[in-house]
Amino acid sequence: MPSSTSSAARRSSVVVRRSVLALGALLLCAGGVVAGVSQSADAQPRIVGGNEASTTTSPWVVALTTDSGEFFCGGTLVQSNKVVTAAHCVTQQSATGGLMKKRPGSLRVVAGRTDLRGADGVDARVSSVWYDPAFRDVSSGADVAVLTLTRPLLYRTLPLVAAGDQRPYAAGTKATVLGWGRTGENEPASPTLQSVVVPVMADAECSRDAAEFAAGSMVCAGYPEGGRDACAGDSGGPMVVDGRLVGIVSWGDGCARAGKPGFYTRLSQYSAEVVAQLRS
Repeated sequence: MPSSTSSAARRSSVVVRRSVLALGALLLCAGGVVAGVSQSADAQPRIVGGNEASTTTSPWVVALTTDSGEFFCGGTLVQSNKVVTAAHCVTQQSATGGLMKKRPGSLRVVAGRTDLRGADGVDARVSSVWYDPAFRDVSSGADVAVLTLTRPLLYRTLPLVAAGDQRPYAAGTKATVLGWGRTGENEPASPTLQSVVVPVMADAECSRDAAEFAAGSMVCAGYPEGGRDACAGDSGGPMVVDGRLVGIVSWGDGCARAGKPGFYTRLSQYSAEVVAQLRS
């Protein structure tokens, strides 16, 4: 069994890619706020090695912001008033050291806004927050959450992968990941939506590349040589295969490093729980 010190070191490495908190200082060193965009010190937008994307063709991609308009995560509209995102995006440590949900009133969902500098689309309030009760941190899995909005949004939604369906996770399957995340670990922020296509990797490869990988609850994707990946700020955003939401951007070690794939919530493992929230 590894010592608590080595476990803590691994967790620190794990969070460095996806956590919108871990690279706040790096964002400030890399150029800070992009003109016209309300960005917190926690927000590091853009995908690495990707292409420009649009909410016109992917209207179900949404941005999560604070009530003051500071972007911090992505999400996916799966029902007119329901957004799927990562549990680590909507939780924080309590005064006693445990986890607690962020206040619904402190959150906003922005839909239909490709460029976060603009004012198009809509800002919706959140009425309730649910996250999987098994979630503790990104390295232990169950990194899934559902936000209920105070009103329905008139945008096309993205279907969920069916519970137990393992076909989208076959090695070599091409998955599309979208978000407003960084273009690199040391790159400046950009407010425009990006997408990148990455191949799903075999579970054995994922386990070899990260001791924290849990095949039942996670999937990993990327290229051996690196270069294309999600990055900080993309947390909570969608991983899409064949027009279905199959994963959620969760964690990784750095961004687009060789031999360091990205890790995503394997949503087929949690579809039943998510569907139950859609009916609530």
